[in-house]
Amino acid sequence: MEKGFKHLKDIYNNNCAAEEIFNKTCDVLLDAPGKNLSKHVKWKELKGLSKDKKDLYPIAIIGKGSPIILLHGFDSCFLEFRRIVPYLTNKHMLIIPDLCGFGFTPRHSEYDYGIELILLHINKIMDTFSEFKTFSLIGASMGGGIALEVARKNNKRIHKLLLLSPAGITGEQKKVTPPLDKLGVCILKNKLVRNYLCRQAFADPKKSVGKKEEQIASIHLNVPGWGEALASFARSGGIAGCGTPQPNQPIKVLWGKNDRILTNSQTNLSKTILNCPHEELEECGHLPHLDQPERVSSIWEDFYLN
Repeated sequence: MEKGFKHLKDIYNNNCAAEEIFNKTCDVLLDAPGKNLSKHVKWKELKGLSKDKKDLYPIAIIGKGSPIILLHGFDSCFLEFRRIVPYLTNKHMLIIPDLCGFGFTPRHSEYDYGIELILLHINKIMDTFSEFKTFSLIGASMGGGIALEVARKNNKRIHKLLLLSPAGITGEQKKVTPPLDKLGVCILKNKLVRNYLCRQAFADPKKSVGKKEEQIASIHLNVPGWGEALASFARSGGIAGCGTPQPNQPIKVLWGKNDRILTNSQTNLSKTILNCPHEELEECGHLPHLDQPERVSSIWEDFYLN
């Protein structure tokens, strides 16, 4: 196990490697909406985060109108939003980053990957789009908890929040100590484990999950530093306790009635903590934006306009 991680460290700071792997990977994407979205990825230098002009971060940018930043879940990437994008681009500019330490972002051995670095990353993205005074946020799963943190720390820059089966609302951070951090990474890299988790995220895996979905669920695993950054994230304690104090901005939360990732107790406690409108979607699992993209986009537009 240590030998494998030593290899990752040897290539950890190769800033161009993530982009090269991204280009090769997207050439063989099986999912048509995902492949189309990948063509809209721009690689940005983020001052205060990038180490030099070659140290670039991927952001999918598509559509015109008021800006929405979409925040993906744990160990995922921008492709998570591939199905909802077509329903939102007529009225909004969608800004869909890979969160720092996830997806195809470059990794650096001296960085501590956790909530503070992710928040810095999102702030730098907003700085990049200086033509906009405010942004709305759509956060899915872990991205929902992160969205609350972003809104709380950026009261004047964030307009509205839509949370999709948000995780990290309850509890306290629990730091994972070595060697359990690396053991967890090894488990998450196992193909059978990843395919199982992919299936669990959908309401009806027999209908909704095939080779296209399984490919996207594991598509970023070969990015240099993936394992080390994930282990660092585990050591940081991850995302937890983001529900309080509640931000001042308008918030709406959507839950999948057939969610098999979050427990009923987690969902119910989150509903109690978040004093805002909640709606439960039929035939929907942990990923409303994948199970019910048209419905979610319609709910968003009603929420945004009122």
